[in-house]
Amino acid sequence: MARGVYPGSFNPPTVAHLAIAEAAVEQCGLEQLDVLISVDALGKSTDELLPLDRRLAALERAAATRPWMRAGTTHHRLIADIAEGYDAIVIGADKWRQIIDPSWYGGSEQARDDAVVRLPRIALAPRRGIEVPSPASVGATDAVLLDLHEDHHGVSATAVRAGQHEWLVPEASDLLDEL
Repeated sequence: MARGVYPGSFNPPTVAHLAIAEAAVEQCGLEQLDVLISVDALGKSTDELLPLDRRLAALERAAATRPWMRAGTTHHRLIADIAEGYDAIVIGADKWRQIIDPSWYGGSEQARDDAVVRLPRIALAPRRGIEVPSPASVGATDAVLLDLHEDHHGVSATAVRAGQHEWLVPEASDLLDEL
């Protein structure tokens, strides 16, 4: 069984998150995709995040109608650690830029390269306004740029929190009172 993992803060879950998940399942031949909320997300302060249990409950409701999807949490912080044991890792262009930034590895390009080569197949989601550096340029040997409808390229959780509520997944409508 081909299994993938899609980690993030999902703060809150958006229609693009689910479109990316569905595209990864279809385009990478995955039978299961674990959508995991990072309990301690790199680069994010806990006071800027919606309550973890509420975000997880929204993902669990989304998973209930998608037999290939599992929702959960992870205490790992580095993507290479989260991806261990999976056949694919699903990430957005913004996260990819973070992964290849040596500053997240104590400024060491070698530590970054060591982490990148540990990654399984990379399913990379495009994002409007973010150039996607080639995975091969940092040693990733198996990557696919997901074919995602243009309507989802500009969707962001930041915009949802700022009032673009139509981008919130219906399963997370209970989070509207916290936005």
